[in-house]
Amino acid sequence: MTAFALGQSRVDLSSLMRLAAPGAQLSMPAATRARLQASRRVVERYAEGDEPIYGLNTGLGGNIGFRLSREELDAFQIQMVRGRCIGIGAPFDPATARLMFLCRIIGLAEGGAGITPAVLDAMVAQYNAGLTPVVPGRGSIGAGDLGLCAHMASAVIGLGSFFVGETVVPAAEALAAAGLQPAVLGPKDGLGLLNSSAPASGYAAKVLSDLAGLLVLATATAALSFEGYGANIAIFDARLAAARPARGQERAAALFRQMLGGSALAEPGAARSIQDALSFRVLSQLMGPMLSSLATAVGDVETEIFAASDNPLVLAEDGLILSTANFHTPAIALSFDTLAIAVTHLSTAAAYRTIKMMSPTLSGLPKYLSPVGGGSVGLNALQKTVAGLHAEIRLKAAPASLDALAVSDTVEDHAPQTHLTIRKLAEQMDLWRMLTAIEALTAAQAVDLRGRPVLAPATQVLFDAVRAAVPMMQEDRETGWDAEKVIERFGRPDLVAALCAALRPSAGSALAWLIGAGGASE
Repeated sequence: MTAFALGQSRVDLSSLMRLAAPGAQLSMPAATRARLQASRRVVERYAEGDEPIYGLNTGLGGNIGFRLSREELDAFQIQMVRGRCIGIGAPFDPATARLMFLCRIIGLAEGGAGITPAVLDAMVAQYNAGLTPVVPGRGSIGAGDLGLCAHMASAVIGLGSFFVGETVVPAAEALAAAGLQPAVLGPKDGLGLLNSSAPASGYAAKVLSDLAGLLVLATATAALSFEGYGANIAIFDARLAAARPARGQERAAALFRQMLGGSALAEPGAARSIQDALSFRVLSQLMGPMLSSLATAVGDVETEIFAASDNPLVLAEDGLILSTANFHTPAIALSFDTLAIAVTHLSTAAAYRTIKMMSPTLSGLPKYLSPVGGGSVGLNALQKTVAGLHAEIRLKAAPASLDALAVSDTVEDHAPQTHLTIRKLAEQMDLWRMLTAIEALTAAQAVDLRGRPVLAPATQVLFDAVRAAVPMMQEDRETGWDAEKVIERFGRPDLVAALCAALRPSAGSALAWLIGAGGASE
């Protein structure tokens, strides 16, 4: 996707990721402009009246009782933006910040903010010119993202900073270089830019896209462990999953059948046991809830992106402006807390598979997967690294959406900590990627020691990627260095693309494939 007509249709999260790529363009159709103008007329009518409207002619938060005169409304917009630039810490990377900017533009095009059309025109021009506001990493508690949106707004009006490529440039300088003017704010425009959850939505979209890729890697790695261990793939029989169709289980079993299609394990007598350890046997029961939880989170984020979450909300057809609480995002926060717990369950199983492949009494392979024998440590010492990673992953599973302090004269006395739930999952995913890479390294060694049986097309792609990074262990060596090389390989998007192509050439993005029909068919 390289172009998108604002306010005319919705796109899924996978398409949104492509729309945030460099070179993509936004346009403002006539119908969308007409909707914005109708919404703006309602704002202008209220601005001339005496009825108190939150953020239009009153202060914000604990200052709601303060009334502004008509003469103060324009100047108050700049004051509102500057006073709420509270973000601190390292900024979000340019790709994530661009998603945030895109989400706010899409939300404003819905018309609920009553934004001056010229302000949105300025934002679209900035986006199309490749300018991305710099947004600090911390400053939101999930009760709307005013403190982070303020930094976006500050850039839009020429006071903050933009990313130009990867370089941070003062907004006024970046706008001048692009031949653009800062946006000029009228009544309520400041609040229209601020009162949104666009930063949470953009951040969530990026993390969910990354999670989908990691799930493909984790699934392929578990399948390669099946082949290295000689496990029984009959556990993924469609009839078994249908007998107890728990949430997502049938889709997950189908996914593993796809991953292992064409493997030597499908031959009669290939399995070493009629029943393996639970870390192998319950994969569809663990992956099923993960796939369902991923789909739920994607739905929650897509809803937020294309919603009019403004407060107050302009209802143009009724000629009204009403206060709302639609900026609150507990649905996203709870989804991400759930995903963190699901990751931990999958990580626990991965850790145990890794350990079991090194045990000769369980795997039937040399002790510690060492071809040398004797006092060789083989891969055994890596179990400590696995255990340390697993402990950190479990720590990141603690819910983050339960902590809130009352702020702003205790008017804002609930917050879902949405950004914290997203950040915590992203940090947990980094740890899970490391653990999964170590499992893949272990599984590849097991496959080599088992005489390299015929692998499934997908697991062959993974095996080749591991072996391109590190050779088979023939004697004791620095396994931490080996693990680092595989971890680096796991961080490349081309590996996920190759795995998806091996499973289904038309799979498209990992996210679309996992939550769509592709993840459920063979």
